[in-house]
Amino acid sequence: MNRSLTAPDIKKYLLDAGFDAAGITEPSAIKQAAADLASFLAQERHAGMTWMQDRADWRADPSRLWPDARSVIVVAMNYGPSASPLALLEEKDRGALSVYAQGKDYHDVLKKRLKSAARWIVQETGAEVKVFVDTAPVMEKPLAAAAGLGWQGKHTNLVSRTYGSWLFLGSIFTTLSLATDAPFADHCGACRACIDICPTRAITGPYEIDAGRCISYLTIEHKGHIPAHFRAAMSNRIYGCDDCLAVCPWNKFARVAKEAAFHPRAELQAPLLADLARLDDPAFRKLFSQTPIKRIGRDRFIRNVLIAIGNSGDSGLLPTIRELLPDPAPVVRAMAIWALAQLSSEELFQELKARHEPHEADVGVRREWRGGPSA
Repeated sequence: MNRSLTAPDIKKYLLDAGFDAAGITEPSAIKQAAADLASFLAQERHAGMTWMQDRADWRADPSRLWPDARSVIVVAMNYGPSASPLALLEEKDRGALSVYAQGKDYHDVLKKRLKSAARWIVQETGAEVKVFVDTAPVMEKPLAAAAGLGWQGKHTNLVSRTYGSWLFLGSIFTTLSLATDAPFADHCGACRACIDICPTRAITGPYEIDAGRCISYLTIEHKGHIPAHFRAAMSNRIYGCDDCLAVCPWNKFARVAKEAAFHPRAELQAPLLADLARLDDPAFRKLFSQTPIKRIGRDRFIRNVLIAIGNSGDSGLLPTIRELLPDPAPVVRAMAIWALAQLSSEELFQELKARHEPHEADVGVRREWRGGPSA
């Protein structure tokens, strides 16, 4: 069938399909985002995320990503939690996982629904479409703001007057020419709550972030040893950080996610660090099946858990640490040594050092052994 679909037709279909919000903009609508991206990359604030430099021209200008696109349909799904995630930061024997990672992987949920909607558009109109959910160089937050779904707050994430900080985003690029929505005005005002709460001062100023300092980057994207000067600030955050999102005053209007796939799994809401530290690779894969956590792999995850153990102040976790001192992964061994240094006596540290000091050329592990409880 080849019939005309209007913007209201498409948005109604998307809302009926389970999306919480939908808006439409043009590929050329985010020119300021291009300048912001260029500045971000020039200052090397993307840290080890070299993929942000790759195809930066496409990321900055959606019309270069797909020259035939005439409209960008942006959708959002709410994943609002039932309670503030900040409370878990007080339970030092438990690991804090970012809210978005406690349910099913949003990439899979959104993409399945977006593909279904895209097929409908093609069947109804004959137009061409492309679907994106973090799968291409697409700046979805600026596009969402341009499409009227909210505004980018001072933490650079999207903020909605209806859903607060808790929105997953996806987009459909299409050759259809559709009526666009008005951009959403910024409503942050003089508030700087997100800037002030950041544990590592990664939000260097309003609307500016240094990814290399961000706990979400460090625990998820960073592949090597986490710099020592950030470890204490990580506290018990073992996958991501929600502080700047959770503190936003606009969350007073937020709603609990209606999509069951985004409800937290009971075993991921407040897991014991001791239990997590004992995960081998098969157990890790099983526990985090169908979640975004699985993609970082067991070794990086246990690295994060050991930092949380070192920050716990609980010497009762020393046996757990000792079990990981001979771990095959250097990044795990190094953080086991660091955690040991935080919780043990100098005598115990030196005793274990004599047993486990590596003979191979492992710089990170050797550096941690040179530290010790007084470091």
